Amino acid sequence: MTPTEPGQPPTNRVPPPEGCRYGRILLKISGEALQGDKGYGIDPAVLDVVADEVKHVRAMGVQVAVVIGGGNIFRGLKASVDAGMDRATADYMGMLATVMNAIALQDALERKGIHTRVQSAINMQELAEPYIRRKAIRHLEKDRVVIFGAGTGNPFFTTDTAASLRGMEIGADVIMKATSVNGVYDKDPKKHADAIMFDKLSYIDALKMGLKVMDATALSLCMDNKMPILVFNMHERGNVIRAVRGETVGTIVV
Repeated sequence: MTPTEPGQPPTNRVPPPEGCRYGRILLKISGEALQGDKGYGIDPAVLDVVADEVKHVRAMGVQVAVVIGGGNIFRGLKASVDAGMDRATADYMGMLATVMNAIALQDALERKGIHTRVQSAINMQELAEPYIRRKAIRHLEKDRVVIFGAGTGNPFFTTDTAASLRGMEIGADVIMKATSVNGVYDKDPKKHADAIMFDKLSYIDALKMGLKVMDATALSLCMDNKMPILVFNMHERGNVIRAVRGETVGTIVV
């Protein structure tokens, strides 16, 4: 991949390295996934697994951006419903939680020698760069991992929507949604032993069936812009690497 020349608009798509299906990926990690078995906060062991996966994918020549949630620390919608908190206020608090997670992941990655930048949709210059699309793309071209924090910067939008938006803005080939299950099922596999996993789904089917791939806003955004979504189990080591190579992993929504 040849970086864009100075003064030229950033490239939208990146040719995949040899042996890989994708050249640039957007990895969406939920805040709950970072808590592991702790039930709250950040599990350093989970951070280490994520950092290892990203390190190996970067070594393959694939550019990696990350959108991270904040549900392990604070979930705006839940606080709004359970505590009667103003929804906008609760969502802003949730955005701050995503920045905390982003900084923790940045530290885990940089301890493994991976150059990383955190960009926040809410201005907090002492902690992170402001989100600037062209700058994010240039970081990726310079082999840095970019972590997007604070969601979209707006209340009432989830980090799923932020992942869809950022993925399209940076020209990612796919959104990889890391979860605690193997893919998308017709019902909750943790509650129903007879749940059936889909290998492949259309956006329309996912919306009609009410499957929890992403929220409806994020899924519709991906459908309108033909952005593939891959849902897979992040706790199984090597899954990101296998997906990048084009092996069958999880559920693909196209």
